[in-house]
Parts: sequence; structure tokens; C-alpha cells
Amino acid sequence: MAKLEYLLKKIMLIVGIFGVIIIYGGFLYLQFSGRSTAALPWFLLISPWICVYFGLTHVQQVGVIQWFVQKFTFKKKA
Repeated sequence: MAKLEYLLKKIMLIVGIFGVIIIYGGFLYLQFSGRSTAALPWFLLISPWICVYFGLTHVQQVGVIQWFVQKFTFKKKA
């Protein structure tokens, strides 16, 4: 079962990386060619990152969550 989980995580990571490259490449192409990107839903740009996240090991996933919490936690200065 551990081998299957390892294999699936690697597949998710690879699919996510290719998804980021292809989707963001297409998005940038549309932006620079002057065509409208209004028809693209916002979740289209986020979805490959979900595959990348679930392709990471547990320790790396926790690190990502901690990074987001640290990045988006605003502390009030006294």
C-alpha cells in the first residue's frame, strides 16, 4: 500500500507541474496576444497547484501550510 501511495503522489506532482506550465503558459499567451481572458474561471489557475500540493510529502504539506499562515497573518504593531 505504501508503494501505491508513493506512486500516486509522484503522479499528482508530475500532473500538477505540467498543469502549471501548460495552463499558465496558455494564460500568458492570451494576455500578451491581446485576447480576452474573461472567459477563464479563476479556479482554472488554482487547480494545478492543488495537484502539486497533494503530490508533496506530509512534511512538505505542513511546511506549505505554515508558510501560508506566516505569510498571511497580520500582526498588529504596538
